[in-house]
Amino acid sequence: MERWQNRVAVVTGASSGIGEAIANDLVAAGLRVVALGRRQERLDQNRSKLAPELQKRFFPRKCDVTNEADVKTTFDWIEKTLGGVDILVNNAGVARLGKLIDMDTSLIDETINTNIRGLVYCTQAAYKSMKARNFNGHIVHINSVAGHSVPQMEKNDSLNIYSPTKFAVTAINETIRRELRDIGSKIKTTSISPGFVRTEILSKEDLELIETFLNPEDISKAVLFAISTPPHVQISELIVKPIGEKI
Repeated sequence: MERWQNRVAVVTGASSGIGEAIANDLVAAGLRVVALGRRQERLDQNRSKLAPELQKRFFPRKCDVTNEADVKTTFDWIEKTLGGVDILVNNAGVARLGKLIDMDTSLIDETINTNIRGLVYCTQAAYKSMKARNFNGHIVHINSVAGHSVPQMEKNDSLNIYSPTKFAVTAINETIRRELRDIGSKIKTTSISPGFVRTEILSKEDLELIETFLNPEDISKAVLFAISTPPHVQISELIVKPIGEKI
């Protein structure tokens, strides 16, 4: 992790769960972290829980990744204030209840906008920053096992549009990898696909039905593993499941 000391990492969806764990671990590892989310109060609370010396390198900032203008304003602020983006962790994501065949299309739009469009907006902004400084950074997408096969849920529940959006993340990651390869860039891209993680994205009922879980910190450690590899090594896809998971 020596090459990342005092470098700038941006983590989306950092107000809770996996994003919060990643932001905390990155700042503890010596990076300056911009923690993005829609809940400024939660971001500020997360910062206040850190040791004083870590708080100086933790920058909570409200940002709606589905709003392209908001993303641009945020990344412009990062450029002017911190000098640019060296690592991007696309963690922001949502899952909504309902069946694809008849659910409210506004919920479908929200999921697509967050899980796909927001990821692309942030990726483009981070790449622009890395390219302008000729820096070989790292882009990490927090994907899902649902982005590789559609899970059969308990009680005839459905992941509706969530799984298709995560399939898109799998394809986006590979598309970016090939595009970077073809232009001779050494920027790395990684997709990390967890199984069930104990976070707020799961309802109380879901938590009662699922027998095995990962913790947010498990995924954060996977991120640190991916970014700590030598310059010639790229973890393109990493799938992480709890022991005994059925999907």
